[in-house]
Amino acid sequence: MLIKDLKECEEIVAGDNTTLRELLNPLKEDIVTRYSLAHAKVKSGETTYAHRLRSSEVYYILEGEGEMYIDTEKEKVFTGQVIYIPPNSVQRIKNTGANDLVFLCIVDPAWKPEDEKLVV
Repeated sequence: MLIKDLKECEEIVAGDNTTLRELLNPLKEDIVTRYSLAHAKVKSGETTYAHRLRSSEVYYILEGEGEMYIDTEKEKVFTGQVIYIPPNSVQRIKNTGANDLVFLCIVDPAWKPEDEKLVV
């Protein structure tokens, strides 16, 4: 049985400037799944760097509000929403609220550094 506590997962600043805690990744632990799962935070007023993943990604907004940008589209997002991000799409998210924007990131197939590229 695998059970993890969010507070015990290492906090990092990802390449897109999101504060992340990786919860599950089959490339790093002995689990059988295709996807990886991370807990993400973006501080008030901040925007992640534009980037693309080879994999599809899903954000599930736990707290806060913001604006999601996928390629040429922009939409307001808030607590309780799910956002699907197709593979190879240019993506970024902006926190437009007063508090942290907190969300889960599900990447399928599992996230690996070489599959993510910043867009300048």
